[in-house]
Amino acid sequence: MSVTRLSMVNLLAFLLLLFYGAGNINCSTVNHENSRDMRSLLDFKAATNDPTDALRSWDRSVHYCNWTGVICSSLCPGRVAALQLAGQSLSGEITPSLGNLTFLKVLNLSSNGFSGQLTPLNLNQLHELVLLDLSSNSFQGTIPDSLMNCSKLQYLVLSGNMLEGPIPKKIGSLYNLLGLGLSRNNLIGVIPLTISNSTQLEQLSLEENQLGGSIPDVFGQWSKMLELSVGENRLSGRIPPSIFNLTSLQILDLYANKLQGELLLDIGDTLPEIIIFTLGQNILEGHIPASLGNASRLQVIDLSSNSFVGEIPTFGKLLNLMNMNLGYNMLESSESQRWESLYGLTNCSNLYALTLDSNQLQGAIPDLVGRLSTKLRRLHMGGNNLSGIVPLSLANLSSIIDLDLSNNNLTGTVEGWLGSLKNLQSLDLHGNNFIGSIPPSFGNLSELTILSLAQNEFKGHIPPTLGKLSQLSRLDLSYNNLQGDIPPEISELKQLIALYLSSSRLSGKIPDDLGKCQGLVTIQMDHNNLTGVIPTSLGNLLSLYMLNLSYNDLSGAIPTVLSDLQLLSKLDLSYNRLQGALPRNGVFEHPANVSLDGNQGLCGRATGFHVPSCPDASPRTGRHYRLLTVLIPIIGFLSLALLTCFIIHEKIPQATFSLLPSLREKFPRVSYWDLARATGNFSEINLIGEGSYSSVYKGKLRQVKTEIAVKILDLDIPGAEGSFALECKALRGIRHRNIVPLITECSAIDNKGNAFRALIYAFMPNGNLDTWLHHQGNQAAARHLSLAQRINIAINIADALDYLHHDTWRPIIHCDLKPSNILLDIHMNACLGDFGIARFYIDSKLRTVGDSSSIAANGTLGYMAPEYAESGHASTCGDVYSFGIVLLEMLTGKRPTDHMFRNELTIVRFVETNFPDHILNFLDSCLLDECNDAINQVAAGLENPAIFQSLLSLLRIALLCTRQSPTERLNMREVATQMHKINVVNTGGRVRSSTSFKRLVSWASQWS
Repeated sequence: MSVTRLSMVNLLAFLLLLFYGAGNINCSTVNHENSRDMRSLLDFKAATNDPTDALRSWDRSVHYCNWTGVICSSLCPGRVAALQLAGQSLSGEITPSLGNLTFLKVLNLSSNGFSGQLTPLNLNQLHELVLLDLSSNSFQGTIPDSLMNCSKLQYLVLSGNMLEGPIPKKIGSLYNLLGLGLSRNNLIGVIPLTISNSTQLEQLSLEENQLGGSIPDVFGQWSKMLELSVGENRLSGRIPPSIFNLTSLQILDLYANKLQGELLLDIGDTLPEIIIFTLGQNILEGHIPASLGNASRLQVIDLSSNSFVGEIPTFGKLLNLMNMNLGYNMLESSESQRWESLYGLTNCSNLYALTLDSNQLQGAIPDLVGRLSTKLRRLHMGGNNLSGIVPLSLANLSSIIDLDLSNNNLTGTVEGWLGSLKNLQSLDLHGNNFIGSIPPSFGNLSELTILSLAQNEFKGHIPPTLGKLSQLSRLDLSYNNLQGDIPPEISELKQLIALYLSSSRLSGKIPDDLGKCQGLVTIQMDHNNLTGVIPTSLGNLLSLYMLNLSYNDLSGAIPTVLSDLQLLSKLDLSYNRLQGALPRNGVFEHPANVSLDGNQGLCGRATGFHVPSCPDASPRTGRHYRLLTVLIPIIGFLSLALLTCFIIHEKIPQATFSLLPSLREKFPRVSYWDLARATGNFSEINLIGEGSYSSVYKGKLRQVKTEIAVKILDLDIPGAEGSFALECKALRGIRHRNIVPLITECSAIDNKGNAFRALIYAFMPNGNLDTWLHHQGNQAAARHLSLAQRINIAINIADALDYLHHDTWRPIIHCDLKPSNILLDIHMNACLGDFGIARFYIDSKLRTVGDSSSIAANGTLGYMAPEYAESGHASTCGDVYSFGIVLLEMLTGKRPTDHMFRNELTIVRFVETNFPDHILNFLDSCLLDECNDAINQVAAGLENPAIFQSLLSLLRIALLCTRQSPTERLNMREVATQMHKINVVNTGGRVRSSTSFKRLVSWASQWS
């Protein structure tokens, strides 16, 4: 940045003194026509690109002291004292001739396009320079040592360039510095202690670099310091206590580093002048000091993405507070605590942003939320455990433009409080239990750009009034209980970029005019009851990247116009009734990116799709025709006979058999002989897996029309009978979409008279996660998981564990979470299986989540929590640890038992060492390909590819789950909540630009 706002008063005073003659200036000669200065300026002009003609006055016909941006001294006429050309669109490399302006005191070329290195500037001769501002250009290379010869410098601002290397240690020789700005570069190394030699320093801005090490304790010696900004670096260790004794400090920015420890409890008293206090995205812990509420000048508080615990302090005295961000911590509040902090915030009449998302807030949102500032524009409370209905008083916040209540347990309708929020631009209510219809009043929210109502219980039709939201860019109504057609008015949303209508029970046809939404990048309408043909108007969507129309009832041919969409990279039309020839160009040239399963009528010569050739359209010969005329009556007669037999068979009483969604007290009866027949007498051909106590066979029961998996216990192995009993007990009463459905069990005698025990599950056609992560032998090269699939699988398992730990009648500990126990159904949804060593809490009323079970824990080496080796007791924290290991394995492609992990190096320590800046060093090779695509997007000028933010967030969760101490780990409810947020980002949600993201993109671009 250029000289910041805190020094503006000082700078203006300095310029007035300089240019109106005050001060002690020694002018050796008085020369009204200094030709050397003029020639230096003309050389500068000749070497500079000037597309806006900003230097048109630089002509010999005009005295150079009157040229644009040139200021000559009043005491030494003819000598150029200042050159101020900020923001003039100039570019090129700076000519060394500027070094001949030896009387120059102010050089400000900020916010232009100058490039090259600083060395040619010939700084050795600019001994009078007081202010040098070259910020927001494209200078490269290192900071030259010659700059240290400018001993009179008071303001040095080089922010926003591409400078690299360390900060020179000689910078300590600039004893007169008042302001130093080196932010937004690529500087490395540590902060040199010599900076403390500049004892008059008032501003230090080093943010957004790659500086490491700790914050020097000597910083606490700057008694006049007004701004200390070192955020978005790689600083670690504790914050020196001396920093909090800088009583003049107004801005403290330590955001996005790796700082740890607890904050001093009296910081609000020792920093009485503090205005901006940002310590977000670190590893800080403990309680938020209540004394912050005494710092009456505070306007911005950002403590987000740390590990703060306890209640939110009362900030009722902060009358100037404008922005408070406490999101992504472990803060608590409930109805019993009466939300005291919120009461205090009602006094903050200037508050415009309040962010409390992803904490542990509970209970109903208090009615007093409607008494918050009338200036409030952003309110984020998503990712908590809030319940009940949204208070009607929320309608009082008429200025709000960004409201996020997602991923809670809120219920009720939205009509009572929504209609008054006319200024809303972003509304996110996904992941709750809202009911009723989507009110037509949504159409009155004309400023909406983002609307997410996914994963609720909304019913009824999609209101046509949504077509009035002319600014809408993202619409997500997926996973609701809607009905009816997609209203054609949706086609009026000309700004729409992403449309999500998955699993919403919609019917009817896809609107023919959807192609009018020419900015669409993503369309997901899968798992509905849509009929008709795929509109050819979709060929107008030149920006389309993803189209998912799978699991509907669409018919007709695949429009060839889809093959003309150059950006279309993901196409899923599977499980419809499509027929006819496959297109052969565009996305169809990459079969791995196209899913067409379940469409029996497709044909053609497109390579890689394994569909039959299309029949010859030429007329049939007379012989073929006569053959058909004979066969058709015969086939008809046989069909009639079979139908008659079927009707007679159905009238004979049969034993009832149903695919139970969960294990009941009474199972459907299945005999040993039923299972032998189903599996081809337990043929090796049908063997699909083996475990510690069992073998698993694929089969098909006579009683049902679907495939099953039969898990047969080897009763000769000690513990097998107990494993059978445990698995039955664990699955009794469980009903969850991400837990493998147990159909029934079989306790019988085999053909040799021996005891026989088997469990019958729904068959998972895509095998287990382990086979997808670790290819063996000649497995198909196409069996790779994309990042989106990995996120979806991780969310499925997080939801399953969340359910087991928090929503069953007595918490269940799985005890053996690993990729081979994660099974994948036909849609690549993950289901948790193998509960053979699961454990229960003995008394759930006396134990909290994370307490140990009195029963010894078992598991698999590499996935077991470290505390199991000491105590031997199972805990939900152990499952959390195993989940973190599995997540790391999914992202790195390496097992925790890989040969590279030995001695003191574990998969956790390996990832920690490289996180966050060098994650491309260890990512699975398939994910690297996706990263390369994202790097290309950055190079093309597209901002914030979601893959980087998603990867960093996933790794952060994995590392939080695998902390050595069980008490430091997240619980599975917190994990599931954060995983769902990551999925929103990865599938087109808003991407928050973070420090780690910026560093990673920069590093990845060089790596590629």
